[in-house]
Amino acid sequence: MSALLRSAWTVFRKELVDALRDRRTLLTVLLSSVAMGPLVLVLLSVLVSSLEERAEARELLVHDIAAAPTLRNYVERQAWTLREAPADYEAQLRARTLGDPVLVLPADFEQKLLRGEPAVLELVSSSANTRAATGSARVQRLVQGFVQEQGTLRLALRGVAPQLLQVARIEERDLADPAARAAQLLGMLPLFVLMAVVYGALNAALDTTAGERERGSLEPLLCNPAARTALVLGKWGAVAAVGMMIAVLSAASFLPGQWLLRSDTLAVMFRYGPAEALAFVVLLLPLAAALAALLMAVAIRCRSFKEAQANTTVVVLAVTLAPLVTLFNQGGEAPWHVWVPALAQVTLMGRVLRGEALDAAALLPPVLVCALISALAIAYVARTLRTAALK
Repeated sequence: MSALLRSAWTVFRKELVDALRDRRTLLTVLLSSVAMGPLVLVLLSVLVSSLEERAEARELLVHDIAAAPTLRNYVERQAWTLREAPADYEAQLRARTLGDPVLVLPADFEQKLLRGEPAVLELVSSSANTRAATGSARVQRLVQGFVQEQGTLRLALRGVAPQLLQVARIEERDLADPAARAAQLLGMLPLFVLMAVVYGALNAALDTTAGERERGSLEPLLCNPAARTALVLGKWGAVAAVGMMIAVLSAASFLPGQWLLRSDTLAVMFRYGPAEALAFVVLLLPLAAALAALLMAVAIRCRSFKEAQANTTVVVLAVTLAPLVTLFNQGGEAPWHVWVPALAQVTLMGRVLRGEALDAAALLPPVLVCALISALAIAYVARTLRTAALK
């Protein structure tokens, strides 16, 4: 056993040095781990800042505002700014160049208001225009306030107490704490970290298997007296080390990235410190080891780097799509989520962002699954190198 470990350690050091000398691997490490955290946070901060600016702007686009001076008076009393909508507002909304919904008023709005007749106001938006669609709710609340005020005035003029018609009142109470709201906003962070680990380990896994076969350096390596298991363990250890290094750098990159946040709201809600980064790393290390072994098992049969890239697309696609289950499952987390690789890690990282404690019952299933995948994939690679003739 000691000779096996010594041989595996020698191969590990050689493969790790070669992987770090590879420019593609180094570039992947830098782009996917070091720069990813600040870049994601900057983009998210810009998005939140733009939404906050739009909310604070309180602008209302109206078509033919001159037909409703009463509505204008109410809107201006609410500290909103009225702007006349462009003539081609429908075309601009379809083209998504206009980011606000348009309130269209009938020409006889004031006359109907004086006669006590209901007037039909049209709120024009486009569900394909995300910016305009998100602003529709604010405009509807504004118009509803105007309708309620007019109704109250009419009842008061007739000597009827408005409270008689208000038989109930709804008060909203949000049960989500700040950590849960922050986790909902920052739910994409675990997916970015996961994909950094996948693509970081991908190049190293392909290079140490199909890449060496294509360069003709795998045959001389197999001529060494070292056991095939030692060779495979050394190669797997190097690939897993690269994936684990990217996991550490990716999780840690969000710590200094918080300095670049432009949104005060996001900065207050963003609860990601060293403890959360350490939890991310602990969750990702078993997956990095399993992915390294699985990618090597897929690539060991390939005779060129490009062929290996094509074959491993299935693995990358599966890891990418597995976390999307949470988007389509509106019933919340299911017990089987922690038994599915990638989905389990994203699910548990989401719990970390929500401030929930992780117990052994949640941590043990993904570790066992990753260990099983690693063992089976390593055994397959070793068996392939022992039995398959390299041509």
